[in-house]
Amino acid sequence: MKLRKAIKEDIVFIEKLLKKNKLPYEDISSKIDCFYICSIGEKIIGIGGLEIHGDYGLLRSLVIIEHYRKRGYGKILTQKIIEYAKKKGLKEVYLLTTTAKEFFEKIGFEIVNRNAVPLEIRNSTEFKYLCPSTAVCMRLKLN
Repeated sequence: MKLRKAIKEDIVFIEKLLKKNKLPYEDISSKIDCFYICSIGEKIIGIGGLEIHGDYGLLRSLVIIEHYRKRGYGKILTQKIIEYAKKKGLKEVYLLTTTAKEFFEKIGFEIVNRNAVPLEIRNSTEFKYLCPSTAVCMRLKLN
């Protein structure tokens, strides 16, 4: 399994995949540099993103194409993005989820109150506008 940075030509594919999975897609064209395409050989199997805001990361829009789910690829993709966050010297990674709380708990994320999230993350488009207030907020400490 390998990752590559997403490029402009991937925008339509990413938006379509996120829309199909009921995830925020409205700001992808302005955030394409934050996204990764996950593949096995030439076959794209998923996507994931990491927005960097100061010392913090926002994991977003992690999706494995349905045919490839339940094989551990989501966990591997998440771990690769977390390793990248560590290399960048980030202190913590946050996320919002409406459907995958248990998945992220198994990886080590913990539920946190939205008010405890650093301002840099709270000011992100996803936090302010795209995710519902009912989404579970989670954090992974990297240090």
